Amino acid sequence: MSSKFLFPLILVCTLLLSTSLFSQSRKQKTVNYNENVNSPLTNAELALINEVYGDTTTENILDIPQRLKDIKNILRNRVEIKNVPNISDQKPCTLLSEVPLMDYYVSSLQRDTNFNPQSFNPLKYLFNYNSYGTHMYRVDNTNYFIIIKSQHK
Repeated sequence: MSSKFLFPLILVCTLLLSTSLFSQSRKQKTVNYNENVNSPLTNAELALINEVYGDTTTENILDIPQRLKDIKNILRNRVEIKNVPNISDQKPCTLLSEVPLMDYYVSSLQRDTNFNPQSFNPLKYLFNYNSYGTHMYRVDNTNYFIIIKSQHK
């Protein structure tokens, strides 16, 4: 084989080998679920899901065990709402009004006109639920912050 073809072949093999080794060396983060995701949905949780998924709730959530588990994990473990009245403790972050609505399944889905932490539906918003870090959003014109905890531990 001539050196004209040998060098590119060696270069390609080296790149493939180094890429393979790099991808294997990255630490894989796993999703750890709390035991509470094994409990059945409450009526309130089902109402939150229905608000966002409408007529497709059964086919897109309830009939897919892993998807249902992920939704329960979001609703039960990964969303925290904090009231931070002291302005010096508040950090700049994305406003809730800047987060797009998840209106793919229910086109008439609306943002809440008044924020109520007890009835807030985090499924209505396209938060970055799959990121490796925790994210915080501020509810416009309030002292409330929504914290989305990472699913990766």
